[in-house]
This record gives sequence, C-alpha cells and structure tokens, in this order.
Amino acid sequence: MDDLPVTYTSAQLSESISDDPEDIWVVYDQECPFCSRYVLLYQLREQGRRVHLIDARSDHPLVAAVRLQKLDLNEGMVVRWRGQFHYGSEAMHLLVLLGSNRSGFNRLNQAIFSKPALARAVYPWLVRGRKLTLRLLGRKLIEDA
Repeated sequence: MDDLPVTYTSAQLSESISDDPEDIWVVYDQECPFCSRYVLLYQLREQGRRVHLIDARSDHPLVAAVRLQKLDLNEGMVVRWRGQFHYGSEAMHLLVLLGSNRSGFNRLNQAIFSKPALARAVYPWLVRGRKLTLRLLGRKLIEDA
C-alpha cells in the first residue's frame, strides 16, 4: 500500500469525482467474480441514482483517494456518497439503504446488511471467500497487481 499510483491534486479529484448528492461511487475488485457480480446485480440505478463503478486495480483518481484514506481494498469495497467514504460492511449497509427491494437479490442483501451488527459479522467471511477465490483462479490481490 505504500506505493501509491499517481498523486492527484484536490482540483483533479473534484473534476473527476462529482459530489452530486445522487451520485454513488463504488470502488471494487473487478477481477473478483463475486464482487463484479454483486455490483452488477445490485439495483441502484432503478432508484434513479447515477452509479459509477470503479475498478480498484485502475489508476482512477478515486482509487488514489481511497488509498490516501488508508483503506485496504483487499479487505473491503468502498462506496463514496455525498463526499464520505464508506468501507467494508458499512459500504454494504449503505448500498442496502440506497437500493430497492424489488429483486430477490436485493431483498437477501437487505436481510443481511440492513443490520449493522450482522453486516460486520458476515463481511469478513465474504472477504475471506474473495481471497480464496482469487487464489484458486490464479489472480493476484490488488496490492500485488
């Protein structure tokens, strides 16, 4: 984590990362099949929200901003909303609050992640599953990418 990609000025960050209250920025591992499937299945757009999906392995300014916050992208996804960073189980909890309950997938997520204590208990197991899956697929962790 010490090797940060390009350093961005606050002006560059604000140019590429809007603070529109309805914009949701999700930083996740695109190489993880579970992470990718999750963000694609989760229905936030139907609520009329603009969702920006950012690959945690990219050089996007938001990834640099996440690293400056000292958030380990191998240990959790990040959601940026209304200028705030939400990490790991807190990010999942926020997505549940912002999403609909129209699909079975979203209802299942709401059952688990709408309760912060349950979300904190379950999330580490999801992270372990992600790491094991990446290893089995021969893919590197983000810091090794």
